[in-house]
Amino acid sequence: MKLNTKLTILVGFAFLSISSFWQMYDNLVPLILTKTFDINETFSGAIMAADNILALFLLPLFGGISDRCNARMGKRKPFILVGTIAAVILMMGLPILDNSYFAAPALWKLISFIVLLGFLLVAMGTYRSPAVALMPDVTPKPLRSKGNAIINLMGAVGGILYLIANAILYSKSRTEGLEHINYQPLFIIVGIIMLIALAIIMLFVNEPKLRRKQEEYEKEHPSEDVTVETIDGNKKMPKAVKKSLVFLLLSVAFWYIGYNAITTWFSVYATEVWDMAPGEASMCLTVAMAGAIVSYIPVGVVASRIGRRVTIKFGAALLALCFFTAFIYTVIFSYFHWALYILFVLVGIAWAAINVNSLPMVVEMCSSADVGKFTGYYYTFSMAAQTITPVVAGFLLSNISYKSLFPYATVFVALSFVTMCFVKHGDTKPVGKKSLLENFDIED
Repeated sequence: MKLNTKLTILVGFAFLSISSFWQMYDNLVPLILTKTFDINETFSGAIMAADNILALFLLPLFGGISDRCNARMGKRKPFILVGTIAAVILMMGLPILDNSYFAAPALWKLISFIVLLGFLLVAMGTYRSPAVALMPDVTPKPLRSKGNAIINLMGAVGGILYLIANAILYSKSRTEGLEHINYQPLFIIVGIIMLIALAIIMLFVNEPKLRRKQEEYEKEHPSEDVTVETIDGNKKMPKAVKKSLVFLLLSVAFWYIGYNAITTWFSVYATEVWDMAPGEASMCLTVAMAGAIVSYIPVGVVASRIGRRVTIKFGAALLALCFFTAFIYTVIFSYFHWALYILFVLVGIAWAAINVNSLPMVVEMCSSADVGKFTGYYYTFSMAAQTITPVVAGFLLSNISYKSLFPYATVFVALSFVTMCFVKHGDTKPVGKKSLLENFDIED
């Protein structure tokens, strides 16, 4: 059994599009709100939190709707098509309002900007779950961790493309001394990236054909039944599987609470506790991201050998240990040492072990007809965690101590390890190979 790498990469262009957009959104919108519209950090933070709040409702909603879609082009592609085009059109209005407000401030322009943001977030929410669900739709269950690894790599490529464009267009030499920065060229570039990714999906991914092929494979290789038939003929999830799903989703929430607290507040923590410059602090997170990126494929391979649950538990244990080690270091030293970069590489590896395997475990517990809905469940719990934890961790930092950050993250990641111990379903039988090298034999 081999993963079709070329197909998975083509499917991954949907996630590349999404990641490129969110990298730009998270980077530029706060700057526009605070610099152009002069909104304070509290209100701009509330506006920025709106995407996570909307995601709690939109992602499972449109994931479930796409499950029931029977369009000629497939279940997911209609949502990807309409959502992407709507998002690109709406996002082009943001820099226009930004530039117009700077030239001639008016309240209606600020209101229009916020309303446009709301419509844009809804547009993105309509196709995020369907786009992510497309990979498990067309990938055999035992290979979904490897597939998810490639999808994550494609997402990283999308973020990197944005960062490169940003670095070229808005270098210090180009922006130094400017009273206002025109971000419209960058919005146009990201829009083009999104449209190219959409074109690749529409032209080269034959979803109905791939879905039929996947259904034939599942008939020939039946796996553990995730539903039981009730008296009235309806399908229902067995109690044991439902219990595993609940504990897995709790685990998702717990490790996102711990990890996102660090990614949100580390720059502030590092400048206050370790007396680092902002650039030095961001380098630590960049190192962690690099560690994750280089680990995605190997982690997928390992999971196919030893199982997803064991791989995730290893990742959770390693992540908790890394955060606890950082706390102990803080207790002893009040400055940053280069050796901590090694710790952040391990953080990236641990996060890759968790992230690559968690979504495949969730969708493993559902039938093929509910992949979109269960993808929505996954994002509901992860988004809820990412909405709550910046506020809670920020409260602890301001009211107790900055040194509470790593213990806070350690506790919640450790809790995710505990809850994972109660997850008994969603794994896949390891795919045996004659040699370790054969695990890298991936179909083109």
